[in-house]
Amino acid sequence: MKDKRVGVVIVTFNGMKWIEKCLASLMDSTIPLSIIVVDNNSTDDTVSFIKNNFNNVLLFEQTKNLGFGKANNLGISYALRQNVDFVFLLNQDAWIERDTILNLIVAYQKEPQYGIVSPMHLNGRGDALDYKFSLYINPSRCKNIYSDIYLKSIKTTIYEADFVNAAAWLISRECIEKVGGFNPSFFHYGEDDNYIQRIKFHSFKLGVLPTSTIFHDRDTALHSNIYFQDEEVLYQRSLVLKFSDPSNNYGFQSEYKINFLAFARSIVFLNTRAIKKNILKIRILNQLDKENILKNKNESKKIKPSFL
Repeated sequence: MKDKRVGVVIVTFNGMKWIEKCLASLMDSTIPLSIIVVDNNSTDDTVSFIKNNFNNVLLFEQTKNLGFGKANNLGISYALRQNVDFVFLLNQDAWIERDTILNLIVAYQKEPQYGIVSPMHLNGRGDALDYKFSLYINPSRCKNIYSDIYLKSIKTTIYEADFVNAAAWLISRECIEKVGGFNPSFFHYGEDDNYIQRIKFHSFKLGVLPTSTIFHDRDTALHSNIYFQDEEVLYQRSLVLKFSDPSNNYGFQSEYKINFLAFARSIVFLNTRAIKKNILKIRILNQLDKENILKNKNESKKIKPSFL
């Protein structure tokens, strides 16, 4: 197993709260790791702390915030050029156990149809599953895993899942070479949903390994910000995700038709609130960079390391 080369990619932005624990856990891994940090122009001490305390970490400093996807693509691209066998994406607010990555690789080698394998995500205290992760592996999205855990008959193999966020993904080189990196149509959030759409389009699976664990100390306050609460941002992201799905032939005209019909109904019924909402949706639809979204969608259908 030690002959397998693994590049770990971490995107940082003002991550001083977690970065020492994150990087120290990787240093303690049972298998050697090449650690790549892409910093999105942090304004705290993240960069200087890494330089002063982790000089064996390769650090790419950015002069502006590239967003999660583009920054990860820089690290993934570098890792591929170093001939790694796997790329492990890890959030700055997460850390691993000593055998986390080893267990993922052992399981993958038995089931290489999985392009992405994720460990179980505990919260930062380690006393419960990360709440959102627990929703990703419910019975309708990850068959049997809850039942097997309760009945103490958990398998040491991979459980197929519909979605797991990119806080901790082991991605095989074969998957990256066919699917590529993150779609640049997404700046922050939505890029992992789209990547899973794309691995499925290219006949790979996504799975969870219950014998491998990370700790994810994400701050719940972060999820009350604009990316999760603002209706305009949510609608815009849902549109880009819908139009970027390589398996979906849904077009812009169909969305316009739905919105114009809803707008007409709101006028007939003199629903002022609905009128304003539909006008806003049409405005957001008009503002989309439709040409670029379609170009990136078509690129994502190709069997090549797109966007890297």
